[in-house]
Amino acid sequence: MQGSVAGNGTIAAECRLPPAAADEDAVARGRERLEQLVAAAEGDAAARLQQAQAQPDAEALLAAVFGNSPFLSACLLRTPEQWADLMLDGPDRCLEVLLDGLPAPGARLRPQEAAPLLRQARNRAALIVGLADLSGAWALDRVVTALSAFADAAIGVALESALAAQATTEAPQDADLNGCGFVLLAMGKLGAGELNYSSDVDVIALYDAERLGKWLGRPADAVQQAAVRATQALTRLLQDRTRDGYVFRTDLRLRPDPGATQVALPVGAAISYYESYGQNWERAAMIKARPCAGDLDLGRHFLDEITPFVWRRNMDFAAIADIMAVKRQIHSHKGHGQIAAAGHDLKVGRGGIREIEFFAQTQQLIAGGREPALRLRGTVATLHALADIDRIDIQTCREMEDAYRFLRIAEHRLQMIDDQQTQKVPAEAEALSRYAAFMGFPDRAALEATLTRVLTMVSRHFDELFADPEPEARQSGSLVFTGTDHDPDTLENLAGMGFGDPEAVSRIVRDWHRSRYPALKTRAARERLTGLMPDLLAAFAATPNPDLAFKGFDEFLSRMPAGIQLFALLLANRSLLGLLAEIMGGFPDLARHLSRYPILFDAMLDSDFYAPLPDRGELQAELQTRLSHARHEEDVLRAACRWVRDRELQTGVQALHGMAEIGQAMGWLTDVADCALDAALANARAQHEASHGRLPGGRFVVLAMGRLGAREMLAESDLDLVFVYDHAADAEASDGPKPLAAGTYFARLSQRLISAVTAMTPDGRLYEVDMRLRPSGKSGPVATRLAAFAKYYAEDAQTWELMALTKARLVCGDESLADDLAAQIHDLFARERDADSVRADAAAMRRRMRETHPGSAPWDLKHGPGGLADMDFIWQSLALIHAAATTPAQGDGTPAAGAAVSALVAAGALTADEAAALRRARDLANTVMIAQRLAAGRGGTTDMDSPQFQVTLARAAGATDFETLSSDLRSARDAVIDLYVRTLGEGTES
Repeated sequence: MQGSVAGNGTIAAECRLPPAAADEDAVARGRERLEQLVAAAEGDAAARLQQAQAQPDAEALLAAVFGNSPFLSACLLRTPEQWADLMLDGPDRCLEVLLDGLPAPGARLRPQEAAPLLRQARNRAALIVGLADLSGAWALDRVVTALSAFADAAIGVALESALAAQATTEAPQDADLNGCGFVLLAMGKLGAGELNYSSDVDVIALYDAERLGKWLGRPADAVQQAAVRATQALTRLLQDRTRDGYVFRTDLRLRPDPGATQVALPVGAAISYYESYGQNWERAAMIKARPCAGDLDLGRHFLDEITPFVWRRNMDFAAIADIMAVKRQIHSHKGHGQIAAAGHDLKVGRGGIREIEFFAQTQQLIAGGREPALRLRGTVATLHALADIDRIDIQTCREMEDAYRFLRIAEHRLQMIDDQQTQKVPAEAEALSRYAAFMGFPDRAALEATLTRVLTMVSRHFDELFADPEPEARQSGSLVFTGTDHDPDTLENLAGMGFGDPEAVSRIVRDWHRSRYPALKTRAARERLTGLMPDLLAAFAATPNPDLAFKGFDEFLSRMPAGIQLFALLLANRSLLGLLAEIMGGFPDLARHLSRYPILFDAMLDSDFYAPLPDRGELQAELQTRLSHARHEEDVLRAACRWVRDRELQTGVQALHGMAEIGQAMGWLTDVADCALDAALANARAQHEASHGRLPGGRFVVLAMGRLGAREMLAESDLDLVFVYDHAADAEASDGPKPLAAGTYFARLSQRLISAVTAMTPDGRLYEVDMRLRPSGKSGPVATRLAAFAKYYAEDAQTWELMALTKARLVCGDESLADDLAAQIHDLFARERDADSVRADAAAMRRRMRETHPGSAPWDLKHGPGGLADMDFIWQSLALIHAAATTPAQGDGTPAAGAAVSALVAAGALTADEAAALRRARDLANTVMIAQRLAAGRGGTTDMDSPQFQVTLARAAGATDFETLSSDLRSARDAVIDLYVRTLGEGTES
C-alpha cells in the first residue's frame, strides 16, 4: 500500500511517511504478536498475511503503527486479516467493502444487533483510514471524506434501528427512511464532510409529526414522545461504550435552545425559532448543516426555509458586532495569547484551526447573502471562493489552506495515538519527542519550529482581518466591582442582563473580593473567581430567575471550605457554568451537597457522566476497585458512601436533563443500592466469620421490599429489608473462636449488616434501613428462618403483608437459599384468594394509612389522592386476586409494578387504557419525586414555585412547560382515583 503526500500541502510534504517509530520496544512487541497471529492462521488467511508481510512498505508501516499508536496497534492485532486486505487491496477497496457490508436500508436491526456491528465496523474504519493516512495513500481531503462517509452510513443504520423500535406492528414495513418524516442534520465538521479522526458528531434531530406518525403507525399525540425516545436511543446506540468500544460521541446541543427543548424538535417549530430568535452564532453553525440520515428531503426543505436567516442580503451591523465579540472571546481564551508549540491547543489556541475556520465563516456571514459563491460548507473550498471574488488575495488563500491542512493532520496524529478527542500538543519533553516522530519530523525542535511558524502565520492573517475592533469595554459592557461605591455602568449592565436587584449583586460580589468567605481567603481563589465573573453572571442571567440563582451561588460559596479547586475547574470547563446556575436556581439541597463535596464537579467533566450507567456487573467491579484502596472499615464505608452519592448525582442530573427516562433512572439507582448492599454483606460476613466462624449448612439472603424490591429506587430512599436464613437440621452452634447458637448467629450477622449500611461517616451514611416489613413486624426476629418465613406468610400474614410481598426481590446472599426462597414466594402467590376479601382488606388498610398520612399537600405524590400509594393498592390487590396468572418471575430485572400491570392486562384484569393510565401516572409521580429529592433532599420541602425548578421539572417530565405538567398530573391523578374506585369499591377520600 503505497502513496504520496500530494494533496496535504507544502508544509505537510516536509514530513516523513510512514513516520518513524517513537517506541522501538512497542514495535518489537507488536511484531512478535503479529508473527504469532500469522503462524496461527490457516489456509487463504495465512497466505494473504504472508503476502502482506512481504510487501516492500509493510515493515515501515508496521513500525509506524506499533511504535506510535496503541489504539491502531490494538485494531490491527484484533483483525490482522483487515491489515492484510489493506496491504494487498488498498484502502479504497477496503472502505468500499466495509460500507457495502453495512446493513442496507430496510434491514431495521434491533439495537442489540446494531450496537456490536457498528462498533466493530467503526474499529475497522479507524484502521483503514489510519493506515491510509500514515502510508500517504490518502491525502487529508480523502481522509476526512472517508471518515464522514462512514459516519453518515453508521448514523443511518443506527437511526433506522432506533426509529424501527418505536414503530407499531401496523406501521408500513416497506417504507424507506426518506419518507419517514424524521431527519438528522449533520453540523460542524461532519456537516462539512471534514470529520476528525476521533471526533464528536454534532447533529440536530427534526421531524414532521404527520409524516412520522404515519411511518411509525402512531397517533399524532404519541409522535413527540416517539421522536424523543428514538433520538435518545440513537445517541445510546452510537456513544455507549461496550467491550467493542463506541461508534461516535454524539452531541445534540446545537439544536435550538438546547437547555429548554427536547432532543428532537418539530421542523415547523425549528423554522419558527430561527426566524424569530436565531442568533448569529447559529447562523454560522447552519453554514455547515446538511441532512445526513433519515428523511433527506425533509432536511433539504428545512434548510431551504431558513436560507433567509442564514444568508442575509443586507449588511447586518449586529452580526458584525457579534463577530467582533466572538473574536474578543477567542483572544481572551486562557493561554490564547502565547504561541508555543509545547502544550498548545491546535483547535482553539492562538493561530489554530478555529481561527482559520472563523476567518472563513465570518466572511461568509457578512458577504454570503450577496455572493452565492460563498455558500459552501468546506473550509478549504471557502478559502478558494473568497480568493475568487477578491475578498482575500491568492497568497493569503494558499497560506491559510496550507496551514489548515497541516494543523488538521497534526490534530489527527494526536487523536490516533489513543483514540482520544484531543487537540493539545504534549507539553512534556519526552511526550513531545514521541509526537514529533509520529508527525514525521526528525526531532521535537523541528516540529516546534514548523508548528510555531504555522501558528504565527495564521494568527497574523486572523488579526489583519479584524484590524480595528471596537474597544472591548464598550462592546462587552462594564462589570466593575472595585472600590466602595457601585459602578453606574455596571448596575446598568446587570439590569440589562436580567437581574432585578443589580445593587445587591454588585454589593455581594464586592464582598467576595473582600474575602468574606473561607473559600475566598487566598489571592489565587479570588483571582480565579474574577476571571470567571463575566461568564458566571451570564450563566445566572440565562436562568428563569437570575437573582435566585445568584443568591443560591452566594449561599453555596459561603459553605465551601475552599474555592480554588472549583474555580480552576470552572475556568477550564466553562460548559459546567450552565449546570451550576441551574442547580443554584432550583436545587438548594444539591447545592449544599456540592458545597461540601465540590470534587463531585470533577465527575461531571467525564463524558461517561452523561452516558448511561453500566450494568450491575460493571458497577460491582467499579465499587470493588474503590473499596480495594480502603485501609480499614471506616475507609470502606466512606468510599462506599462517596460512590453511592456520585452515582445518585449522575443519575439525577441525567433524569432532570431528559437523558434518562424515569424507569431507567430508578433502575440504575436500584443497581447502585444492590451493589452497595452486596459489598456491605460481603464485608460484614467476613468480619462476622472471623469472630464466630461458620454454621454447618448455614445460608443467608437479603430480601428487598418496597422501592428497592420493586426496582424503583430514588436518591436517599430507605431500604426495606428482610433477612432470611437456613442451616443444617443438626447445627447447634458456629465453629469460630466465639461460637454462637444458630438463631443468634444470623441475628448478629443481620445486625452487623444493618450497622454497616446505616453507620454515619463524615461522608454521610449509605442508606436508612427499615425492617418493619419482616414477618411479625417490629415484634418479629431480625432474621427469619426459611421454614418460619414460609409458615408465617402461608398461615398468619395479613392481606396488606401479602400485597407488600409483591415487591419482594432477592438482592444478595447464598444462591441456593435464594432459589429456595423464590420458590416459596412463588408458591404463596399461586394460591387462590377470595376477591371480595382482598378488596375489603385492602380498602381498610388504605383508610388507616390515610389517617396517618393524609397526603394533604398538593404535591404529595406518594400519599395524596391518586398518588403512588393508591396506584400500589390497585395493582397489588389485583395481583393477589389474579395471582395464578400474574405472578412475575423473581429477579428478572423488570420493575415489579410494570411487570404486574402487564400481566394483569394479559389476564384481563386491566384494560390496555387503564394500564397506560397507571404507567403514565406512575412515571410522572416518580419524575416529580426524583426532582424533589435533588432539590430538597429526603424529607425536605421543595419550593415548587421556583422558576428554575419548574423549568427543569417540566423538561424532565417531557412537558412543554410547568403549567402543562401540572395539568398532566391532575389528569393522571384523576384517572388513578377513578380506577381505584372501580378496583376497591370506594373513593380515595376517608
